[in-house]
Amino acid sequence: MATIIERGPYQFQVKIRRRGRPLISKTFTTKTAAQVWARDVESEMDKGVFLDRRESEKNTLDDVLKRYQEEVTPDKKGATIEKVRIAALRRDPLARLKMAALSGKDVAAWRDRRLKEDKVTGSTVNRELNILSAVINHARKEWGIHIENPIAMIRRPQNEKARERRLEDGEETALLAALEGARREDGTLGPGTRNPWIKPLVLLAMETAMRRGELLALRWEEVDTKRQVARILESKNGEARSVPLSSRAVAVLEALPRSIDGRVFPTTEDAVKKAFSRACIAAGLKDLHFHDLRHEATSRLAEKLPNVIELAAVTGHKDLRMLKRYYHPRAEDLARKLG
Repeated sequence: MATIIERGPYQFQVKIRRRGRPLISKTFTTKTAAQVWARDVESEMDKGVFLDRRESEKNTLDDVLKRYQEEVTPDKKGATIEKVRIAALRRDPLARLKMAALSGKDVAAWRDRRLKEDKVTGSTVNRELNILSAVINHARKEWGIHIENPIAMIRRPQNEKARERRLEDGEETALLAALEGARREDGTLGPGTRNPWIKPLVLLAMETAMRRGELLALRWEEVDTKRQVARILESKNGEARSVPLSSRAVAVLEALPRSIDGRVFPTTEDAVKKAFSRACIAAGLKDLHFHDLRHEATSRLAEKLPNVIELAAVTGHKDLRMLKRYYHPRAEDLARKLG
């Protein structure tokens, strides 16, 4: 039975005791509101559908995002970028809402604000929605914060079209020259990168179709230049794979000095991003991302490995539909094959 205690002016505390359940209590400013809440809770208990909403009424979305960022995100492979995205979510007014008050309408307003005011792409919003959904589901299952996930109630924006950027004639040469920081006629160093690891990293990316994170995680004990194989112990899809190395890839690796920490490329993801961006500017290359090198490499490998199963084994794609997004043959190359 529910007990309502008047604790002072505009303070009515409800206590509900049921055998086998913890004490449930809540305070209201009117007795009528207390009675309505008590009837609703007891009715849900009688039907066996009651969920304790105290945690969802106590915690804001920001509280939940912060806890997830501290307890769950560090164990993920994509922890660095997820922390950045969670930090952005925490700065938004949406994060100030109580979890119990979070609705599809609120999330839809956030989605529209990101698309129209912040001018981010639909793909970016969808990635952030995926994080929000994962955070809410984790809070429901692990932390007893019972709410209906509002992400399932809203319309998702369209993802941007898959990139088809490949290196055009002369662009590879210009990029590699910029990565060397080629010297001018007067002997001064050009406006490329001075990071000695970036050029061999780019060369290996174009030869193997390995992801940037896979290259940066690669260790010398996982490389066998005699057998021409590099072993990736943990890829993006969670599975290990062996990557065949071309003679050019082997030459790049054998020319590298050995780092004391055992990594093939002892540099950071941030350093690679900045150096690659500077090199693209110096080379006059527009709209080229490091990940585009994976597209380039996959398309080149497809010419040597027409069997898509073999090609997927090299690139690490489990879904052949995703592999198709990375394979962008030039029409003129296909025309030459037709004769």
